[in-house]
Amino acid sequence: MQTGYSNFCYLNFWILIRRTLQPFTRARSFCKTHAGLFKKILLSLLCLAYAAYFLAACILDFHRALALFILTCLVLLVLVHRFLKRLFGDKLTRCLRPLENSRLKFWMKWVLAGVSLIGLILWLALDTAQRPEQLISFVGICMFIIILFACSKHHSAVSWRAVLWGLGLQFVFGILVIRTDPGFNAFRWLGEQVQIFLSYTVAGSSFVFGDVLVKDVFAFQALPIILFFGCVMSILYYLGLVQWVVQKVSHSATQSGETLAVAGNIFVGMTEAPLLIRPYLADMTLSEIHAVMTGGFATISGTVLGAFISFGIDASSLISASVMAAPSALALSKLVYPEVEESKFKNKAGVKLPRGKEKNVLEAASNGATDAVGLATNVAANLIAFLAVLAFINAALSWLGEMVDIQGLTFQVICSYVLRPMVFMMGVEWADCPMVAEMVGMKFFTNEFVAFQQLSQYKNKRLSGVEEWIKGKKQWISVRAEIITTFSLCGFANLSSIGITLGGLTSMVPHRKSDLSKVVVSALFTGACVSLISACVAGILYVPRGAETDCVSFLNMSFTNRTYETYVCCRELFQR
Repeated sequence: MQTGYSNFCYLNFWILIRRTLQPFTRARSFCKTHAGLFKKILLSLLCLAYAAYFLAACILDFHRALALFILTCLVLLVLVHRFLKRLFGDKLTRCLRPLENSRLKFWMKWVLAGVSLIGLILWLALDTAQRPEQLISFVGICMFIIILFACSKHHSAVSWRAVLWGLGLQFVFGILVIRTDPGFNAFRWLGEQVQIFLSYTVAGSSFVFGDVLVKDVFAFQALPIILFFGCVMSILYYLGLVQWVVQKVSHSATQSGETLAVAGNIFVGMTEAPLLIRPYLADMTLSEIHAVMTGGFATISGTVLGAFISFGIDASSLISASVMAAPSALALSKLVYPEVEESKFKNKAGVKLPRGKEKNVLEAASNGATDAVGLATNVAANLIAFLAVLAFINAALSWLGEMVDIQGLTFQVICSYVLRPMVFMMGVEWADCPMVAEMVGMKFFTNEFVAFQQLSQYKNKRLSGVEEWIKGKKQWISVRAEIITTFSLCGFANLSSIGITLGGLTSMVPHRKSDLSKVVVSALFTGACVSLISACVAGILYVPRGAETDCVSFLNMSFTNRTYETYVCCRELFQR
């Protein structure tokens, strides 16, 4: 009797609870049924709120809101592109399908190639009439291409269409960045924003090391930037933004594994970029592996980009040099090691980029900072070792030279003589060639950090107003030579990178170690030539942008310190 009464009370209790929760159950069911509608309403409200915020920011101070305006335009451009592709993509594909194998397409290619060639000849004739040194840079490009073709593995298999297409992309991008005002201003603005972004490193490094060390000691200035940038890149990789940008960049050619890896080298290093295509490395042809390696040697990673900017190197030149090198690296790799095997990754659906393995953003940030410690330590160790070795080599060469009455014989002096003709063909003035040749030699035989450090010293001397010649020795190089040198040094193509590349790729595909060893030296040479050709393109396109300073206004000011502006104004005054 008591048990039956207890069951009756228990049943009534659950009936009461169900009746109480029934409105909540209905509400939950309603929300599930109309979840899509609620999502659209919420998204619309957020868009309206952002539009109001965006308009208010632009109306109050458009100059202050310029970065917000550019980012918003880029997002809108991507959204419009996706919408139009979804709406008209299939229709456009069906319309263009009859032209794929038609004679019209064949003739259009030849007409476009002929018009491009004639346009290039006319442009060079008109543009170099006043500045003949630019024509030297064009001859330099031809010289490097002939050298690479002579070193080609399969001369008859070279696809000149792919080679010219890659070089054309590099040249067009160079015109956009160096010659046009919108492109130049855009990349200068981008460089300034990168510098501002990297300056936030000081907040962390000052707290850990103190203000004095951060201001005065190189290790505490440049190396923390690597940690900060590595953390940020890891977060962007976890969110999928790096993969998305890499796929969009590579879409201009093909989405094969080699193209994705070369595009990835714009953002990550020569050992990190192959991780994007790690599952496909085992099945790649030798030509594709050569292209992956060349892309790593020809570019610099976003992480060390911050360190070079901290040296005082022009940020816009570094960014544009790394981006320009990507299509050129792919093109020249196919010139040196053309494809003679059947690739498994010709279709666009054949390669997909993996997402990060981290569980959340905090784990991605922590892993990125931790991984960057190894890179920062590697940079510091290489600088210490190579500068010490360079000092020893210079001492040994100086001692050997003194035995036969040759004073001041150093590694830099040897490079300045051996590489001087090559540097001159890049478009550098003959007086600046010895100093630029020294830095190119340092970059190839030691590493790019040592070379960029030397370039920063020359730049600092120029900006501080040091005399151009002291006791018959040039103290700094011209602005034009600085730009050309920046492009020529922008890459990981040095002898020590052979071990780094082989070690990284061998760990991913151990059974292909012999194949990797077979093509690595050729890829290193090709990557070095890519940087030198980028420097030639910069030499063709670079022109001084207006007066460097308003001398009339400047000389009317009271000043005590010597600066580059003082030197320029006084030189112009005496020349007149």
